[in-house]
Amino acid sequence: MALTNFASLTSNQLTAWSRDFWKVARNMSFINQFAGTGQNAMVQRVTELTKNDKGTKAVITLLADMTGDGITGDNTLEGNEEALRSFDITVELDQLRFANRIAGRLADQKSVVNFREQSRDALAYAMSDRIDQLAFLTLSGVAYTHKTNGALRNASPTAGHDLVDLEFASDVSAPTGARHRRVDVSGGTSTLEAGDTTAVAATDKIAYRDIVNLKAYAKDNYIRGMRAAGNQEVYHLFVTPSQMADLKLDSDFLANVRNAGIRGPNNELFAGSSSLMVDGVMVHEFRHVFDTSGATTGTSSNAGAAGYKWGANADVTGGRALFCGAQSLAMADIGLPEIVEDTFDYENQAGISIGKIFGLRKPKYNSDHSGSVQDFGVIALDTAQ
Repeated sequence: MALTNFASLTSNQLTAWSRDFWKVARNMSFINQFAGTGQNAMVQRVTELTKNDKGTKAVITLLADMTGDGITGDNTLEGNEEALRSFDITVELDQLRFANRIAGRLADQKSVVNFREQSRDALAYAMSDRIDQLAFLTLSGVAYTHKTNGALRNASPTAGHDLVDLEFASDVSAPTGARHRRVDVSGGTSTLEAGDTTAVAATDKIAYRDIVNLKAYAKDNYIRGMRAAGNQEVYHLFVTPSQMADLKLDSDFLANVRNAGIRGPNNELFAGSSSLMVDGVMVHEFRHVFDTSGATTGTSSNAGAAGYKWGANADVTGGRALFCGAQSLAMADIGLPEIVEDTFDYENQAGISIGKIFGLRKPKYNSDHSGSVQDFGVIALDTAQ
């Protein structure tokens, strides 16, 4: 019996299967929870390409605040208008593909259907997990040569087999000066200092005080939050599981969560939630927030080197929390995944592949506040953990 393949399916059936796959993948994706098509989204998703004289590309537009003070009274406004200043952010596109292949002839049509379903779930998880990894590496300003635990990925000798080969990998950039902070408790009281991974000490752990100071710092530096119900401005803070543990062991953090949340066993803290609201900041725990738990322990000669732990002696396990406002990340999400099923060895083996065209980029703009180019919506906060 010949194996059923996608070539025999109608275009409508294939489209439905692609949509079903992408629905599963999006539901599995963590970063997708924060995506939207408007400027009020933390992750602004671009779903259509823009054509101009340079070709077709994915673009998001950042609007800078108006700087003029307006015209008073009945004085002439015509001819004194202020031009809107915008910054177009181009997101490079590339394709990422995964495939499953089963050895041996499938016994009957039911087996083919089961293989499809199992492959869909496996491929959907692989795609969503890699997109999550890439998104958090992009936000963190860490090259795709790294895993999200700080270890270096094994490089393949074959071109196109590494995530760093993606077209948008070269757009990953380190946090800009005014968007990179670190926790420093050397003076006895936690303060936010200029980011420097070699200056992180083992005692520099995150606490409630840092969240309060970070929110104030973001507002002082004109990082716009997301507008929620009642026009409340909300920010997102992403932390590693170890950083969340440090917060939950902080008495001030615990008191705030207990008092701000609902009473009783349904309180987020008692329910073991991985997301907690604190002082208008949603704190989210996620495994792919960058840390150096998998990085190599070194010596002072390795301080600041790729693939090594942080601190003056490259021996501190650190984590890079991400404080995010609106338009922190641009994501090009173009079309449905392309699905191909094929047979091999005289139809004795079957395989399914999934390819998705997308792109990621951390937006930057010319900040009027600092007078320099800065990351638009995200602050990286380095701590020990």
